[in-house]
Amino acid sequence: MSGSLAGRIAARIDALDASGLRRTLRPPYGIDLTSNDYLGLSTHPHVTQRMAEAIARDGAGSTGSRLLRGERECFSALEQRFARFKGVERSLYFSSGYLASIAVLTAFAEDGDLIISDERNHASLIDGIRLSPAMREIVAHNDTAAVRSALDGGEAGKAGKAGRETFVVCESLFSMDGDEAPLEEYAALCEETNAHLIVDEAHAVGVYGERGSGLLEERGIGDRTFLSINTAGKALGVSGAFVAGPAWAIDYLIQRARPFIYSTAPPPSIAAALDASLDVIEREPQRRATLRARAAALRERLMIAGIAISEGASHIVPVIVGDNERAVAVAEALQADGFDVRAIRPPTVAPGTARLRISVNIHLTDDVMRRFVNALSNALARSGFVVGRS
Repeated sequence: MSGSLAGRIAARIDALDASGLRRTLRPPYGIDLTSNDYLGLSTHPHVTQRMAEAIARDGAGSTGSRLLRGERECFSALEQRFARFKGVERSLYFSSGYLASIAVLTAFAEDGDLIISDERNHASLIDGIRLSPAMREIVAHNDTAAVRSALDGGEAGKAGKAGRETFVVCESLFSMDGDEAPLEEYAALCEETNAHLIVDEAHAVGVYGERGSGLLEERGIGDRTFLSINTAGKALGVSGAFVAGPAWAIDYLIQRARPFIYSTAPPPSIAAALDASLDVIEREPQRRATLRARAAALRERLMIAGIAISEGASHIVPVIVGDNERAVAVAEALQADGFDVRAIRPPTVAPGTARLRISVNIHLTDDVMRRFVNALSNALARSGFVVGRS
C-alpha cells in the first residue's frame, strides 16, 4: 500500500512530526493570551444581546447568496455604516477575511498587471496573489526602497509600458510580527507611479485612530488608499470582513468577485452583532486606550525580565524562540500553568523563527501579566533557551 494515497499522506504526516510541525486542534483553555479578541467585544452584552434578538427575529440562516434570496436590508445598512466609519464611499461584507482577500486580488488584478507584495503578508493575501493571473514581485519586509525599485523597473516597468495596472499590497499591522507598515511612504510611491495601494487592516481596525477605524485613519491616508480589507472577527469581536473603498470598485466586486457571488450570505444575526460592535467602538473609546496601556505594560515587563521582543508598541508581541519543538514545549508549559499561548511555526513564519505570538487584550490585569512573565521566563529556561537581563 506504499503507493496509495493513504500511504503518501502517512509519510507526509510522519515528516511533519519529525520536524515539529504537526498541528493539533485545541479549544480555549486558561487565561487568553492568544486570541484576536483585543477589545473583548465577542462577549460584550450589547453585542451578544443584539445577536440573540436577531436570531429570534430573522432566523438562524440566510437561505442563499446575497444575489439570490440571501440579501437583507440589515447588511446593506451595515455596509453603509462601515463605509462612513472608514471614511470612504462604500463597503462590501464577506463571510471571512480570507474570502475578502481572494476576492480583491482576483477581481482587480488581470493578466499583464503586477502585484507587489510584502514577504510577510498573511496567507490569505498570498493565496489571492497566487490565484490572480497578474505578474507578482515579492519584496523584503517593510522595505520602501525595494517597493520603489519594483515600481520603477523590472516587471512593473513592463506592466506600465503595456498600459496595465500595478498594485502594492501590505498589512497595516503585521499579524505575526506586530510591526506597522510604512504606509505614508507606500501611499506616496503609489501616487508617483499611478499604482494602487491595497491595505489589510485586519489587526488594526477597531484599535487605531480617533474613531477606531484603523491605521489608515491614524496615518491620515485613507483617501490615498485604493482598498482596505477589514476583518470583523478580531477587534470587532464577531466574524467576516469588509472591503472598503470607492463606490465603483465595490460595485465591480459585486459583479465579478467569485467568493462573494458564489457564497451563501452570512446569517442576518451577524449584521446585528457587527452593528452593535460598532456602537461599542464609538461609545467606549476607553477600550482602545486600555489596550494600549496593557500592551505597553506587558512589553515593559518582558524587557525587564530580559525576554527579547521586537520594537514597537502594538498589542501583538512575538517572542522568537527559533526551534519548532522548543516553541511547542514552551507553549505547552505555559498552558499547564493556566496561560493560553500557542506556538507559531513555519510556514506561517519563516524557518528558524518559530515563536510564541502573545496577543494582549483589555482583560489582562497587572497581576496576570506579572505571573505570566514569570511563567514564561521559567518555561524558556527549562527549554534551554537563554534568557538575559536588560
